[in-house]
Amino acid sequence: MSEEMYRLEKDSLGEVAVLKDKLWGAQTQRSLNNFKIGTERIPDSVIKALINIKKSCAQTNFKLGKLDLKKHDFIVKASCEALKLDLQENFPLSVWQTGSGTQSNMNVNEVIAHICNDLLHSDKYIHPNDHVNMSQSSNDTFPSAMKIAALLSIERELLPSAHKLAETLKALENENRNVVKVGRTHYQDAVPIGFFQEISGWRAMIEKSCEHIFKSLDSLREIALGATAVGTGINCPKNFDKTVCEILSKNLNTKIIPAQNKFHALASMDSFVNVHGALKSLASNLMKIANDIRFLSSGPRCGIGEITIPQNEPGRPIMPGKVNPTQCEAITMIAVQVISNDVAVGIAASQGNLELNVFMPVCIYNFIQSVRLLTDGMISFEKNCIRGIKPNLKKIEYNLEHSLMNVTALNSIIGYDKAAKVAQKAYKENISIREAVIKLGFLNENDIDNILNPHNMV
Repeated sequence: MSEEMYRLEKDSLGEVAVLKDKLWGAQTQRSLNNFKIGTERIPDSVIKALINIKKSCAQTNFKLGKLDLKKHDFIVKASCEALKLDLQENFPLSVWQTGSGTQSNMNVNEVIAHICNDLLHSDKYIHPNDHVNMSQSSNDTFPSAMKIAALLSIERELLPSAHKLAETLKALENENRNVVKVGRTHYQDAVPIGFFQEISGWRAMIEKSCEHIFKSLDSLREIALGATAVGTGINCPKNFDKTVCEILSKNLNTKIIPAQNKFHALASMDSFVNVHGALKSLASNLMKIANDIRFLSSGPRCGIGEITIPQNEPGRPIMPGKVNPTQCEAITMIAVQVISNDVAVGIAASQGNLELNVFMPVCIYNFIQSVRLLTDGMISFEKNCIRGIKPNLKKIEYNLEHSLMNVTALNSIIGYDKAAKVAQKAYKENISIREAVIKLGFLNENDIDNILNPHNMV
């Protein structure tokens, strides 16, 4: 590239060349130059949270008399402009940077300052540190942005998709009120169960997971702003934390409060461990539901085959007509990734050494990935699988009629020992429980039909 394509930006270490069409400054460029590692980038949701923090901090600094009206107006306006920008284009920094997220904080400061100065036709009126970062430190802005990004992504994206999945399961439950099928435990036949009862278990798993996640969110509402460098609040005006949280709450339309202990807020990521544990619980439940569905739909002739699922795409190029449970496979792979991410979040959170955790970018990267995968996965699973589940009534009735475990209903009538003899005879002679009872003479036909009615067993 020719020199005409670059401009020189300065920081405390000197000059650095930056492409003229980029909005960042020297510190962002140094990070780009020094951390050419991987393809993982700081999540867009974290960048948006940082921009909203800059806007709210400018409003707070003006309200508390630290920032004049003109600078306030331009920082607020530039923050709004920054939220409209292509985040990958203007906020390109790697996850694998300083563990405090300082360079991403400065990336946002520099972009906002650049937009301000472009609007003002001045190179130096708004300074990224002195004005955009006023009353802040990367040590309190980045963990605050992490919490805001996590909170909003769960409130606005994950929970709505989970509620939709639960609603669809509820509708499926209601559609199958009259269907009774074989229950199974240990992969073996068990007593009858209503298909709607089986589905209700799936629905309750999603609902309970939503409850656990929702209850855990309060820990994400407490943010570190006002702590500045080490928790003492140096260079921060009195009541900054309360005021900025009130403004953030209004700007973001959610509840944000100051951390009661700022030293804890900088050094500990325990809230992410707590909330991600609830996400892992959801992932585990989704794994169970998806596995149940693919087992019950296995076949179509040589498996259980008691339900059918949508045929979305061909299965194998070598086996014509084969259709696989691909949505179930996708959601189970997502569950594996989320459960794995939980390990990364836990280890990152354990590294809050002395006054600061310096594993923050990797912590929030894995956390946000889990939220995004679960959100998108549940939307796809609900739309492309759950909605289209249908009972295979012929197979259900056949399996129910031939299940040996229907004998359990006889325990209280003829006793366990005689009931065991019935089951053994039915198995050895490949006949039904009803036929075995009649052959052994333990009950008459009228009594048998009432006792062995599967609908009476559920």
